[in-house]
Amino acid sequence: MIDVELLRRDPQQVEENLARRRNPEYLRLAAEARARDQEWRGALQEADAVRKRRNELGRAIAEARRGGGSSAELESEAAGLPDRLAAIEAREGALREARDTVLRRIPNLLDPSVPYGKDDTENVVVATWGTPSKEAAGRRSHAELLEALGMAEFDRARKVSGAGFYYLRGPIVLLDLALQRMALDLLIERGFTPVAPPFLLRRAPYEGVTDLADFENVMYKIDGEDLYLIATSEHPLGAMYQGEILDEDALPIRMVGLSMNFRREIGGHGVDQKGIFRVHQFSKVEQFVYCRPEDSPRIHEELRANAEEVFRRLEVPYRVVNVCTGDVGTVAAKKYDIEAWFPRQQAYREVVSCSNCTDYQSRRLGIRTGKAGRPGKSVPHTLNSTAVATSRALAVLVEQYQQPDGSVTIPKALRPYLPGQDALRPPAPKS
Repeated sequence: MIDVELLRRDPQQVEENLARRRNPEYLRLAAEARARDQEWRGALQEADAVRKRRNELGRAIAEARRGGGSSAELESEAAGLPDRLAAIEAREGALREARDTVLRRIPNLLDPSVPYGKDDTENVVVATWGTPSKEAAGRRSHAELLEALGMAEFDRARKVSGAGFYYLRGPIVLLDLALQRMALDLLIERGFTPVAPPFLLRRAPYEGVTDLADFENVMYKIDGEDLYLIATSEHPLGAMYQGEILDEDALPIRMVGLSMNFRREIGGHGVDQKGIFRVHQFSKVEQFVYCRPEDSPRIHEELRANAEEVFRRLEVPYRVVNVCTGDVGTVAAKKYDIEAWFPRQQAYREVVSCSNCTDYQSRRLGIRTGKAGRPGKSVPHTLNSTAVATSRALAVLVEQYQQPDGSVTIPKALRPYLPGQDALRPPAPKS
C-alpha cells in the first residue's frame, strides 16, 4: 500500500509515477483515494469537534453546579452527544475502510531506474553470463528425455491429478533435493536463516503481501475454510511479522524459505504442455529480507547476485533483465528477472524473479520498526528473490547437459550431494 501521506502532500508525484505503468485505472484509483481520504479527514475533524464540545460542556456544567445556577440546558445538549459521536465514529470508520480498500488496489510506486515499456518484449538486458550453445539439432525435450530415463511420469500424473502435475522418481528426485541443498548452503553461508513456512495462509495476511484481486485467479482456495495454498514462500515469510514492531537494530532480517508451492496457472501449448517448466506444484528456495529503507537498493543487488551465483555454479548461461514498467507487477518497485538459456529451444526463459517491494507490503501488513519501549514509526522495506525453483532448474539442466547416449551429466557443483553419481543414465536393458 502506498503512503497516504505522500498522496496528500504530493499527489502530482504519485500520479506521474503511476502514469508510467500505462494503465489509466491506476490514476482513477489515486483520485478516488484522495477524495475518500478527504471525506475521512472531514469526519475525523467532525468527531474531534464533538469531543471538544463534550469536554467544554462538562466543564460548563460543573461550573454552573458550583455556582448554584441551572445547568439543565447544558445537560440536555450533553445528553445527545454520545449518540451523535457514535454515529460520526461509525461513519469515520467506514470511510477509513473505504479509503484503505482503494489504496490497496493502487500498485507500488516505481523506482526511477525501471525502464519504460509496454510488456516483457521491452525489458532491458543488463547482464549476461556464459556462452549460449547454438546447437539445437538432436536435443530432446526435457519431458521426453526424463520419460526415456524412467524418471518422470506425466500421463499417469494427468490420470490421477490432471494436467500440470507429474511424478518424479529415482535419481531425479535426489537431484531435485541436491539443488535445494546447494542453494540453502550458499545462502546460509551468506547470513540467511533457513525457514520452513506454513503451506497455507489466511486471506487477511495474503491481502497484505499481494493484491488478491490481481493474484487470486492463480491460487488454490481451500473450500469452506479461510485458507489458501501458498504460491511462493515469499508470502508466508512476508506475513510472518504482521502487526508487529521490529527492532530496528536487528535489521536486516535475512531468511531463506524452503517450500512446496501451488499455482493454478500452467502452460497451455508448445514446450509447456508436457514437462516440469510451468506446473501446478513445485519446490522453491526463496530469499526474503526485511531491512531499513536506505538499505533496500543495495540488498536488492545482493539478492540478485546470490541468484546469479546459483546458476553460475550450475554452469548454465543466463541473462539478467531489468523488468519494464508494463511487466513489473503491482507489488514491486523494481524487479530483475534471470533468464536461463534453453539450448533445444534456442531461447532464454525465466528462472528467477528478484524484487524490491520497498514499504508496500509492510504498510499493508501493519509492520513497523522501532526501539524497545518506543512506538515504531519507520516502515521497513521487504525484498524477495528466487534462489532456485527446482522444476525449472531441472528442465534447463536436462536440456543443457543431455548426452548422445541419452544420459544427463550432473553439474559438478551438485555432485557432493550425490556421492558416486556423475550422470543420470537410462535404465540398463533387460537381459
